[in-house]
Amino acid sequence: PMRKKNLKSAISALFGALLVLSLTGCSAAGPDAMTRLTRQVTDGVEGKSGDIRVVNVLLVEQEDGSAVLVGTVANSGEASDSITQITADGIPGAFSAPELFTNEPAIFEGDSSNSSARFEGLNAKASGHVTIQFYFADGAPVILEAIVREKNDIYENVGN
Repeated sequence: PMRKKNLKSAISALFGALLVLSLTGCSAAGPDAMTRLTRQVTDGVEGKSGDIRVVNVLLVEQEDGSAVLVGTVANSGEASDSITQITADGIPGAFSAPELFTNEPAIFEGDSSNSSARFEGLNAKASGHVTIQFYFADGAPVILEAIVREKNDIYENVGN
């Protein structure tokens, strides 16, 4: 009788666990789980080209119709590379950025910025999206659909 009770308890517990898993939608997807594949954690978008990562990219609209790039470009590879051009909806940006050495990122805007990019006459409106393309001397281009933010709150000094 005691053995039967333990078996019954074990079966009930197993059934309960299976029921919980099936009702919560959990599966053994592991690294391919949909929640794991979601990469965007800020307004900015990110992309990758070989050892170069472009992260937290967005544009901030300016009063004169131009837009200023916010984001970071980092190189984790042994060989250095450099940004040769950045475009927003096909408009080449006026930019300055250092050579991309290992773990020495190009930071566009913010307190620790060492780079800048402005797109004159883009006339992008806040909450719209713009195609931004980063071109490199050696790496393949990175193409992103970035959001345009209004010049206020944390972005109020961008472009000054």
